[in-house]
Amino acid sequence: MVLVRRSLMFSHFFDDAALFPPGDAPMESAVPAHRALVARYGDLVGPFVVPAARLEQLAAQVTGDPPFGVSVIAAPLDLPDALARVRAHPVLALRAVEVPLIDDIAAGVSELAEILPREIPVAVEIPRSVAREGVLDALASAGYRAKLRTGGLESAAFPPSEELAASIAACVTRGVPFKCTAGLHHAVRHTDPETGFTHHGFVNILVAVDALESGTAVEWLEEMDASRLVAVVKGWSAERVGRARAAFTSFGTCSVTEPIDDLIALGLLEGVRS
Repeated sequence: MVLVRRSLMFSHFFDDAALFPPGDAPMESAVPAHRALVARYGDLVGPFVVPAARLEQLAAQVTGDPPFGVSVIAAPLDLPDALARVRAHPVLALRAVEVPLIDDIAAGVSELAEILPREIPVAVEIPRSVAREGVLDALASAGYRAKLRTGGLESAAFPPSEELAASIAACVTRGVPFKCTAGLHHAVRHTDPETGFTHHGFVNILVAVDALESGTAVEWLEEMDASRLVAVVKGWSAERVGRARAAFTSFGTCSVTEPIDDLIALGLLEGVRS
């Protein structure tokens, strides 16, 4: 195991979404790879993200110690069966639940409250429409998190900076923590040379959270100069880091190694070997 000095800024930040595009890793290789990532990077790595429909397949692959932490993606109606499968397994450990878009948010939140223990973090995907405000109001009342989609397999899946900044602000002003999903392959905003899609950077998003009060969140989301971003976050106090991470809890990535390598190259992770 590699000994590392982990930064509070990136603790449990990288949820392992190896099963999802564009990685699409087979379960039989994704499970041992997750074990290896946790052994190598420790608490930098978040839970293994798995759809409820693939829990049986996952359970067949997971053996031995230590517990295998999972974040289960399931609609409220599918959660009871999914939770039963996790609890029945001797090694699987429920760390979080992620819920797709819900048509009736009030009913969905009520169902979740009846099914889930209060200590399990729940992130509900937020619509990219005027319905966002009502969904966030319901999540704020229930004490749940938001899940913001930041990319995908087509250009329309990537929200413009103005939209993303508005969604972040809508979460923060309500005290609703958020996680991100899809598209955050690198620390800094960039244009993919193969697809031509411009991707948001996860460090950009951290800085944008901090910049909400100054009204410069959009500008920081669009910043492509890594040196400027690095200079900003290196100057943060532990309290400032804590505030940003309390808002931006984690993001799903199909390659945990890729974003960590970015941080190593930028000098934002000390003692971690690429």
